[in-house]
This record gives sequence, structure tokens and C-alpha cells, in this order.
Amino acid sequence: MADRAVPLARAKVNLWLNVVGRRTDGYHLLDSLVAFTDLADEIDVSAAPDLTLEIAGPGAGSLRGEADNLVLRAARLLAGRAGLAPRAVLRLTKHIPVAAGLGGGSADAAAALLALVDLWRVAMPEEELFDLAAELGADVPMCLAGRPALVAGVGERLAPAPRMPPCAILLVNPGLPLPTPQVFAARQGSFSAERPAPGGWPDLASLGREIAARGNDLTDAAVSLRPEITSVLQALRGSQGVVHAAMSGSGATCFGLYETVEAARHAAATLPSSWWRHAGQLATS
Repeated sequence: MADRAVPLARAKVNLWLNVVGRRTDGYHLLDSLVAFTDLADEIDVSAAPDLTLEIAGPGAGSLRGEADNLVLRAARLLAGRAGLAPRAVLRLTKHIPVAAGLGGGSADAAAALLALVDLWRVAMPEEELFDLAAELGADVPMCLAGRPALVAGVGERLAPAPRMPPCAILLVNPGLPLPTPQVFAARQGSFSAERPAPGGWPDLASLGREIAARGNDLTDAAVSLRPEITSVLQALRGSQGVVHAAMSGSGATCFGLYETVEAARHAAATLPSSWWRHAGQLATS
């Protein structure tokens, strides 16, 4: 079995996120438009006598003490389903901030599944692989698909996103982790009404209007836990060239959409140096 480098584990952004209900088991039902950015973690795998995980990169510090990283859980689950001994060394280079509403852990798990299917030569139908991904977490199937999608259910129901215009994105985090369960626990109020899927957007301005109309139902809860999010949103909304700014997922990362990467980088240069930021391209297809 040869060493193999896998596709990048790309950060996902919830351009809108509506909470439309709750299941009897406590999981919330969502309506969200998800897209992926050029910010990514890197994973490579190679054969080994046992299963180990090495973590490096700027975001590695908070993960090194984890006894059961989601990447290892993905490896064990796949091996168990395939009837194999979990033998591999996985190397994760972490660039996506942890607990930031960008799905970094889920993206890592999805990339690990794809890499190990190849390394271990697992013959598994795509549907079964997506079912396995859903066992790991609600965001893992969408990260496994890795393309813009309309997301429903608890995250496991995916439909192709409508046609989206090309755009640049600026991601900003005030440097504060915000675990998703805490945000859902802090959420108050009624559920949003489900809306029909849009047909697409001819330009970035029309996409921005749609995102603004739908919003992110977790923003108030996240701000109640991390008031600094308000400052980030104000800075993005006041930046030159921004078409729309909002919070992604459960926060604390926020995003601004721009016509060009150059405009996004210019906006990034005006932000406080203590804030983490990434200016790049949003993958809209």
C-alpha cells in the first residue's frame, strides 16, 4: 500500500443558517446554504503497524491533548465497518481555527475517510460512506461532499446549491473558541419557517440580499456568549467593498463577501492585529 496525499480539508461557511425545528432526540433541524473556502487543513496518510495521529501547524496546540480526535474516530469507524485492523499514521496540518464555526474537525474527518478508503483499498458504496460520515457528526457528510450545498435535516440531507456568482471572502475570528453545543443551548425564541429553495443568483449583490433576508439564527446566542462577535461584524460591515457580512455557523468566525480577493485583503489589513483573519476565494461550484 503506497503513501497517499489526500484532497485538502476545506473550511466550510454557512452563508445562511436557519433553525427550523428540533427532533425528539434534541438535535436541531436546519436550513442552510453551505460553501467552501480556500482555507484548508492538510492530511496525509501512510501505512503503519498501528494507528497514530500527528498534528502540526498553527492551529495544532489546542488539539494535541485530545485523546479521541475526530480523525482517529473516523479511522476506527471505517476500519470496523470494513472489517480491517486500523493501521496507519495520519498527519494533520491544522490551519482552520478550532471551535470557530468553520467545520474544521468535520472537514478533517471527511478527508481522513477519503484517504483511508484509498490507502486500505476499501470497497464501499458511496451511500454507505455518507452514512458512516453522518455517524461522526452532522457536518461530516457535507464536508465529504465538499461542494456548495443546500443543507437540511440535522446536516445529513444535501442538495446541490443553486448557481452562485464567483466571489471572494474574508474570514475573521476575534481569537475566541466557541463550542457549538453551547451556542445551541443558549439559543432562544421560536423556529424559523422553512422556505422554498431559490433558483440561483445572477450576481453577488442578489446573493447578498438573499443571505441577509435569511440570516443566521444562532447569531444572538453566539453574541450572548462572545460579545466580541459584535465588534467583528461591525468592522466587516463598515469595510470598503463589502457586499454582505454575517456570522458563519455557530461562530465566532464571521465573514464578509467581496467582488475580488484584492478587496478582501484590503479590508483584512484594516482590522485589529489581534484578530485572526483569512482573505481568499469562496468556491461557488
